[in-house]
Amino acid sequence: MNMKRIGLCMTALVLLLAAPQPIGAENGPEAVRVRRAAIVIDDFGNNMKGTEEMLKVPFTLTVAVMPFLPSTKKDAEEAHRNGHDVIVHLPMEPLKGNKSWLGPGAITCDLSDEEIRKRVGAAIDEVPYAIGLNNHMGSKATVDERVMRIVLEVCKERQMLFLDSHTNYRSIVGKLAREIGVPCLENHIFLDDIKTKLHVLNQVKQLQKHLSEHDTCIAIGHVGGGGKNTAEVVAQLPRTLTGVELVGISKLAAEVR
Repeated sequence: MNMKRIGLCMTALVLLLAAPQPIGAENGPEAVRVRRAAIVIDDFGNNMKGTEEMLKVPFTLTVAVMPFLPSTKKDAEEAHRNGHDVIVHLPMEPLKGNKSWLGPGAITCDLSDEEIRKRVGAAIDEVPYAIGLNNHMGSKATVDERVMRIVLEVCKERQMLFLDSHTNYRSIVGKLAREIGVPCLENHIFLDDIKTKLHVLNQVKQLQKHLSEHDTCIAIGHVGGGGKNTAEVVAQLPRTLTGVELVGISKLAAEVR
């Protein structure tokens, strides 16, 4: 090989090594990961604090709207106009607490099969543009096979997803959903179980840690008490979570069908 050809080969090799590579490409194509986070905001429907701010965040949220409340339809319609996913935030019986805290149309474990089916259908009809449901409270209902089978059968009939808010680590929702054939996802982190801005910021760090070990993360926040603090932190997530695609729950559900 003459010196001119050797020089050309060396130049090509230098250019190849200098070319920008995708993140993780140094370990081969399998190392390139697309990380996704879905931010779900509960408790819309009752003119709660932070509602206006939350609906204006600059990316797709999943807006969980409680049925049969003063701003149920208004919040669902505005969320849809702003490009957010809408789901029904279905009140379900907890292990502890007063049933009156649940609000109208709640699913409790003493109801008949027929009444559960009727209430779930009515709740879905009440929330415009809903593509699925998640449980409001529900630590008792989500471990009751009879109750959850009926709820998930209605989801199947309506072609809806279910998001298990995971208020009880013994929840049987995922197992039943797989059996029935309903796309089902599970919450990983509550952002504002303590309603201070500092706590929400710390929970975002937990979200980042989860994404360092997994490809997806679902995190739930709330409007209401502390809702404006949560909205302020959530609005900054596109800058905080660098390299993470913020998506609606529908995008993650499509991958588990």
